[in-house]
Amino acid sequence: MRAALLLGFVIACGGASRSPAPAASARRVASNVLRADYAGSEACADCHAELYQRWAASPMRNMTRDASKATIRAPFDGATLRVGPDTATMTMDGGARIVIVTTPTGRETFRVTKVVGGRYREDFVGVSEHGGPERVLPATYVFATQSWRYKGYSVMVKERPAMSTRAVWSQECIACHNTLPLATVLYDELYGPGLPGYQGKLSDRTLPERLVWPTRSHDDAALSRALADEIRFLGDTPPDGGLRTMLPAAASASEHLLDGTKLVELGVGCEACHNGSRSHAHDPAKLPAFETRSSLLGVSPPRGQDGTRAQWINQTCAKCHTVLFTRYPWTWEGGTRTKNLGGSTTNSGEGRDFKLGACATAMACTTCHDPHDTDVRDKLDALATPAGNRVCAQCHAQIAAKLTEHTHHQATSAGSACVQCHMPRKNMGLDYDLVRYHRIGSPTDRVRVEADRPLECALCHADKTVESLVSTMEQWWGKRFDRGALRMLYGDNLNVNVIRATLVRGKPHEQAVAIATLGHTGDRSIVPLVAPHLAHDYPLVRYYALRALERVTGTRIAIDVGAPAADVKLQVDAWLTAAAASR
Repeated sequence: MRAALLLGFVIACGGASRSPAPAASARRVASNVLRADYAGSEACADCHAELYQRWAASPMRNMTRDASKATIRAPFDGATLRVGPDTATMTMDGGARIVIVTTPTGRETFRVTKVVGGRYREDFVGVSEHGGPERVLPATYVFATQSWRYKGYSVMVKERPAMSTRAVWSQECIACHNTLPLATVLYDELYGPGLPGYQGKLSDRTLPERLVWPTRSHDDAALSRALADEIRFLGDTPPDGGLRTMLPAAASASEHLLDGTKLVELGVGCEACHNGSRSHAHDPAKLPAFETRSSLLGVSPPRGQDGTRAQWINQTCAKCHTVLFTRYPWTWEGGTRTKNLGGSTTNSGEGRDFKLGACATAMACTTCHDPHDTDVRDKLDALATPAGNRVCAQCHAQIAAKLTEHTHHQATSAGSACVQCHMPRKNMGLDYDLVRYHRIGSPTDRVRVEADRPLECALCHADKTVESLVSTMEQWWGKRFDRGALRMLYGDNLNVNVIRATLVRGKPHEQAVAIATLGHTGDRSIVPLVAPHLAHDYPLVRYYALRALERVTGTRIAIDVGAPAADVKLQVDAWLTAAAASR
C-alpha cells in the first residue's frame, strides 16, 4: 500500500467543493460490498500510519468500544437514576462496571460490556446476571452537565412510566455504530416495502423521491448465492428460491443471528465509509471507492446528479446521519412525519438534512468535517465567521464580492457570516445545547418564516418582535410574508417578542430552541418563564430548560427532571420559593 494514495483521495474530498474526479486511468477495486471484500482497519495501519493514529483516537472510530479495554469517563460511583418506580444504580464490583436495575417486582444486575459514544455522552451495553444477550442499558452519562439521564430520553419521546432493559444491542443501532458489509444494509433498497424488520435498515423512506439513490440487482442469481453465503455465515440455512425469497431470509437471519462476533469490526472502521478494501490492501494500485463497486448490485445517483466525489461522500455519510428519531410527529419547514416532511429537529439527521439543500450536489460533508479526527471546536466556529465565507465563495463569488449588499450587516460582523444565517443553530444537540441545522437555506425562505417558529433572525436578535424582524426582511430583501400565517404561529399581536412567543406557543422542538436561546441571553427574568418547562411532556426538553436556567442563574439546580412530572413540579415550586426568599 502507498500512504499517499488514500490520503490524497481523502484530502481532495475535503477541499474545494468542485474537486476534480480521479484520473480515468486509476484502477478501482472490483467489488466492495460483500463480506469477503473487507479486510478490517488493521490492514490500513502499515501504509497510512499517521492518518491511522489520528483516526484511532477519533469519535468515529470509538463509537463502540469494549468496556474492558476502553477509557470511560462516566463515574460508576453509586449514582442512582429514577424513572417512575424504577431505579438504575451505577457502581463498581471489583474492576467491573455494574448497573443495578430495581423495579417493584425485583432487582437485576448487569455487567457493562460495551460503551457507545464518547464525544458528548456515553451509553452502555451489558449482560444480565441471569445470562442472555447483551442489552442496551437504561443509563446515559452526559459530559456537559456531568450527570446521568435515562437512555430513553435521548430523543423526543414523552415521559415513560418505567425503565426498559428489553432492547437487545445486536438488534438495535448496531449497523451505524459498527462496521458491516455494505450489501447487508441494502436489503430494504433491493426488496422495497414489505421486507421483514432488521437492524441493518438504513433505507431513508422519508427523502423526497427526487433525492433517492436507486439500488438495483445486476445479477439476481449471483446475488442470491451471495446472500445464501451470508445467511450460512450467520449460522442459518438459506431457503430455496430466487432473490425475492432470499432477501427476506437474509434480513431475518441478520435480525436474529447477527451479534458482536459477526461484525466486520467493532466500532466504525475504515471500511464503514470506504467500503470493502481487501483488494486495495493486497494491491495498493487498486484504489478504494465510496461508490458501490460490484457485478451483483449497484447504487446510482438520482436524476440530476452525476455521481461526483462530493455526492458519493454525502451519500456515504447520510447512510447513518439520516435519522428522524422516534415517532416525534413534527419536522422543520412546518412538516410532519406523514405530510410535507421537512428537516430533522434533533442531532443525527445532519446528512439527510444536508441532502435536502442545493449545496449538497457540489460540496461534501468533509469540506467542514474531518471524519479521521475530532473536529476542533475553534475551527468549526471559525467557519461561522466572515473568514469562513471562503468556503461558500468558491461557488458564490458574486455574492461574496458584494457581501454587505447581500447581508445588510457590516462585512466583519457575525451577520455577514454565511453559516450564521444559512445554517442557523436550531437543532437539538447531544449536550442540551443547539447545533446547526444542516439543510442549507435562507432565513427568508417563505416556508421557514411562515411555518416554523422562531424566525431564524431571532436566534441572534432575541430581543426583537415578530413584526420588526419580518418588516426588516421585507425591506432588505424585497419579499412579502403572509401576516395571517404569522398570526397563526405567534398570536394576533405581532408586536410580541419572537423567542418568548415561541416559548409559549411553539411545538416542543421549537420551545427547546427558545429555551436554549434565552439561556444564552444571561437575562435572569427568564426564570419564571422557563421554569415550568422543567416538567415538560417531553423529558428531553426538560434537560434543555435545566441547562438554560443554570446558565442564567450561575448555580447548579438540584432538580431531578427525569422524575415523574408531578414530582418535578413539586421540586420546581420549592426551588422557585427558595429562590424568591433569598432575593
